[in-house]
Amino acid sequence: MKVADFMTRGVLFAAPEDSLRKVAGLMLRFGINGFPVLERGKLVGMITQGDFLRRAETGTERPRLAHAFADPELLGKEYLHSHGRTVAEVMTRDVVTISEDASLSDAVELMLRHHINRLPVVKGGAVIGIISRVDLLHAFLVATASSAATDTSDAAASER
Repeated sequence: MKVADFMTRGVLFAAPEDSLRKVAGLMLRFGINGFPVLERGKLVGMITQGDFLRRAETGTERPRLAHAFADPELLGKEYLHSHGRTVAEVMTRDVVTISEDASLSDAVELMLRHHINRLPVVKGGAVIGIISRVDLLHAFLVATASSAATDTSDAAASER
């Protein structure tokens, strides 16, 4: 099975200058956990619900005592992330992508290796879709339905 068979097409996206408030509202309204971030049609990042963790507004910043032992460069990045107001300030910039021709097993391998829940699907540098864990769950149901329909063993018959 290929990524193109199960990816979501017509993906909503965010722009780097969008406010975090706007993106959070879109995530809630459409039940989406993350968006590709496009600038002039080019993928420049991803914004996900995880980027809203440890926010100053919600009092979920890293405890001050932990700052005493942290790397100053890391602290600067964390400060910007927790106090940022636009997508560009908090988005993940190093985006892992996949081709529509890749296998679902390749998608799973990338998600597991990079600890991510979704992959933008790109073709010729343009985002043409997204494959997420929900899409992989759908692929599982399709695969098990077709294998169940063809399994005529006694054991399979007794499970029905």
